[in-house]
Parts: sequence; C-alpha cells; structure tokens
Amino acid sequence: MEDALKKFPEQFAYEPQIENEENLRRSSRVIAAGMGGSHLAAGIINAWKPSLGIRVHRDYGLPPIFDQEKGDHLVVAVSYSGNTEETLDAFEAAAAKGAPLAAIATGGKLLAAARELRVPAIALPATGIQPRHALGFMTKALLAILGEDAGQKELATLPKLLRPDELEAAGKSLAEQFLGRVPVIYASNRNEAVAENWKIKFNETGKIPAFMNILPEANHNEMTGFDAIPSTEALSKNFSFLFITDEEDHPRVQKRFGILKEMYEARKLPITVLELAGRNRFHKIFSSLLTADWTAYALAQHYGAEPEAVPMVEEFKKRMLG
Repeated sequence: MEDALKKFPEQFAYEPQIENEENLRRSSRVIAAGMGGSHLAAGIINAWKPSLGIRVHRDYGLPPIFDQEKGDHLVVAVSYSGNTEETLDAFEAAAAKGAPLAAIATGGKLLAAARELRVPAIALPATGIQPRHALGFMTKALLAILGEDAGQKELATLPKLLRPDELEAAGKSLAEQFLGRVPVIYASNRNEAVAENWKIKFNETGKIPAFMNILPEANHNEMTGFDAIPSTEALSKNFSFLFITDEEDHPRVQKRFGILKEMYEARKLPITVLELAGRNRFHKIFSSLLTADWTAYALAQHYGAEPEAVPMVEEFKKRMLG
C-alpha cells in the first residue's frame, strides 16, 4: 500500500480512452451508479464543480427521479472490479429502459456487458490496487465521459503540485490526534465527499469506526449529542473531531465552524482543524485525500491492522452468494 500512496500522483497522467464513443449520448442530468470506492469520483467531481449536480446512486435499480423528471439522464455505471452486484443491476435497468448509458471498470461483467451492447465504456488500468486508491484513475475517466475538459486540464497539474513526502508527514502527524479515539469528520455541504473519503479511509485502511457529518446540518442536531452531562460523559470521551474547513465555504458556514470549535473545546472535546489548501480546486481536494490516506495508514500500523485488504467485505460478498 505504501508504494501505491507514493505513486498516487502518477494517476493524473492517465489518458482515458472511450470505447464506442460514437454511441455516447451526453446529458446535463447525470446519474453515477457505484458502490464503495467506486462511487467516490462522482462526489469529488461534485465538490469540484457543484453546478454539475451529479446524482450519486448507491443502490439496486435506478433512483425514482429517473422516471419522475422529464428528459434523458445519462447513467454512468462505475465498478472498479466490474462485478459489483448493485451496479450491474443499475446498468441492466438503464439498458432495459434504453437510457443513455456508459460504463467504467477494470474488467469483469460490467465491461463485458458494455462491450456486448456497444455501450460507451472506459477500461481502467488493472493495477491491482484497492478502489479507494484508484480515485485518480476513476476521476479522470468520469470527467472524460462527461466531456469536462477543464477538469482534465486541472488534474493534469497535480503530478507537479502534489507533494507526497509532505502529505505523508502531515498524515502521520495527524494520526497521533486520533490514537485511541473514534474520528468524527465535519465539512461543508460542498465538501461532503471529502469528509466521506476521510471516513472511508479510516474504516477500510485503519480498520476503525469513524463517522462524518456536514455543516450547517450538524448544528441542528448532532452537536447536542455531545452536550454531555455527568451520566453521559463517558459516551463522548473517546471521540476526536476533524474539522475540514475551506475559504470557499459560505461565510456563515465558516462562522459556524468557528463557533462550534469554541463550544466543543469548552466541553473538552478534542478538535483538529484541517483547512483545504492548494493552487486550484482539485489540488485542494486531493491534497486532503492523500493526507487522509497517510493518516489511516499510520493508524493501521499503530493498531497492527492489515491496511490493504478488506476481509470483512469479502466475507460479506461470499455470504450474499449463498
């Protein structure tokens, strides 16, 4: 895994090739169907350009809005392995309805079906890494399907802008704030996908529970769960908070982060603030995500956990076959 993290910036040199591109029917309404690490690229692209409004679908079939809204939706089925049960079902549902359709996978049943039906598809590099570590490949592939050349140009700057050694050091240092504690990550609505990525890295790489929420929503409910009284104080003492802040956030959201930090600290809750920083939007996002990778990797090493494989997920998949 360490080698994959060090080489991650190289993914942005990848140039996706669209098979059956002549059949690609783009739309301003996009549904990205994917599970686990395979849905992350859609969320990241939404964080980069919220006006795209990609609907992330993490379920069987298609979301109700597919039939409720007039006009075509482009359904992009994304499965790193190509064998994700829910994504295959969504692909089949879209194909049955004659919807504009595209697929992204390293191979498997999804890529085979796309080729058989002459559906536009991108074959990702089969490097053997986990889906959560192939986010560069998948982001570039999805941008290619969407025809977002500006995003491709911005990503092309990252091999020079990202500083793997600095991010590794930052991640390992940050890991110390979470030793023996359960991470809770907060971000703005726009950066929800960034917070979710942090959570997933803690779960899958660090093999620890972790949770996330967004502001301002958390100010209307979740924070009251940490307003401990003597009889509930023990329930809150093992949490540690990561606030992902961003100067591009709404000014009132920025104020909310500041006030919440003061209120949590007054209740002796540990807070770490990590501001998104970078030369462009994607630089900010992926700098944070690489820091998350190294933080989770350092925690896995501390706890003696195997950071790469996800045996519980594999066991669950096998039991679903029964």
